[in-house]
Amino acid sequence: MLSRGGLSFLSGHSGCMLLFLFGFVSLVFLQAEAATKKYQFDVQVSNVSRLCHAKPIVTVNGQFPGPTIYAREGDRVIINVSNHAQYNMSIHWHGLKQYANGWADGPAYITQCPIQTGSNYVYDFNVTGQRGTLWWHAHILWLRATVYGAIVILPKQGTPYPFPKPDKEHVLVFGEWWHGDVEEIVKQGNAMGLPPNMSDAHTINGKPDTYALEVEQGKIYLLRIANAALNDELFFAVAGHNLTVVEIDAVYTKPFTTSAILIAPGQTTNVLVYANSVPGRYFMAVRPFQDVPIPVDNKTATAILQYKGIPNTVLPSLPQLPSPNDTAYALSYNNKLRSLNTPTSAKCPLESRPEAIVYRWARKESHYENMKGVFTPDFPDKPPRAFNYTGAPLTANLFTSHGTRLSKIAFNSTVELVIQDTNLLSVESHPFHLHGYNFFVVGTGIGNFNPAKDPAKYNLVDPPERNTVGVPTGGWSAIRFRADNPGVWFFHCHLELHTGWGLKTAFVVEDGPGKDQAVRPPPKDLPPC
Repeated sequence: MLSRGGLSFLSGHSGCMLLFLFGFVSLVFLQAEAATKKYQFDVQVSNVSRLCHAKPIVTVNGQFPGPTIYAREGDRVIINVSNHAQYNMSIHWHGLKQYANGWADGPAYITQCPIQTGSNYVYDFNVTGQRGTLWWHAHILWLRATVYGAIVILPKQGTPYPFPKPDKEHVLVFGEWWHGDVEEIVKQGNAMGLPPNMSDAHTINGKPDTYALEVEQGKIYLLRIANAALNDELFFAVAGHNLTVVEIDAVYTKPFTTSAILIAPGQTTNVLVYANSVPGRYFMAVRPFQDVPIPVDNKTATAILQYKGIPNTVLPSLPQLPSPNDTAYALSYNNKLRSLNTPTSAKCPLESRPEAIVYRWARKESHYENMKGVFTPDFPDKPPRAFNYTGAPLTANLFTSHGTRLSKIAFNSTVELVIQDTNLLSVESHPFHLHGYNFFVVGTGIGNFNPAKDPAKYNLVDPPERNTVGVPTGGWSAIRFRADNPGVWFFHCHLELHTGWGLKTAFVVEDGPGKDQAVRPPPKDLPPC
């Protein structure tokens, strides 16, 4: 049975009458632990109006945002994507590891050719060892401006949350809205050699100012938050209430309480809200964080947290958000993020092989089929020409070479990657996302990374584990991961503008020695180019 949106817990299994109660309970338990969730995604053009501007946009099943995918840890998920829009389409299931199954990962021309108009493709994957909030989005052109939605992975039956059980859960997805046709706006910017015009508004669940959430006095609410904005890091707060952070990028954290969170494009954050304030109406608000003089859509989007029984005539109060350029708050917030690891249960690799950043990509098929001439696996581990990366704006010629050069990684090796911001055009924060993996953020600093001194400051005990890291403005972040997922995995800045300008690469992780440690054969319906 297919679900076009929302919850789908129909596994397609049926049980037999058993004489023994133990056998019956065992059968029900196995079914609950290994269900199959099926979804139908129809990519289609729908007319949508926001802020008195109506326009046709690309949607999934006519919804904006698109439907939320629900599954449990251990489930199999099958999503049939049928493309009825005028654009080619691919969809990325952001944060799902897709073990040895990059064919279901979704980035166009990296692990698949896009789904052409009038065609379909079935994304078939298992949710293994993950639970929490992730999200999905189009991964071609700028179509994720409207093609996106949340993924909610519930823990296995009987497994509690490692924090107070919420009375109710809500999904909040932040986005951006352009009054005009986004693809045309991008084309105009490219034709002039300039960034496209910034968005006209930010949104919460697709709306700039009209989404409402009802709560009851004394109850606990879990907010599952995803930042689907194309180019903006965002502060979020709720007037009259603190937020208790309990998860980032579908990984539990040591809980801490804060007045506001910072969430970069591509990241997710789960927070607990205790409805213990004076019953009333309170604004929830998001606005950008930008600590350099780069044009940004500085508009604030609001939604309302409303206590049950309070009339709509009561005026809501606004939260005290950090200043848009509050670098100190941003750094302090990110420094509070800690995984549940302890000195006796640390999972972070203690030793690693250094890697570097590359600005090209290659198709997974060329690696799997061993095609020649598509890419070369000789990307340098260090920048060929060192310079003062965060000093005065660079005017020297770096003699940039052209080519598709990737970094090949041996299976099960441990990798450290230092991501350094530069002042080539301007210093700026960058949210970097690695497909196919989580990683540990072992270090962050301002200025140039010092390989002789900075590693001594790494947190190797309880570093935050995530799939998207915010590299600070004029600074660096160091991440570590174990390369135990074979395939070609995209690595890129999640600011759509920067991805289009070339801030992207892919890593080739070789097959392992075991029969289950090799890339699976491609599915028969893999879209052709």
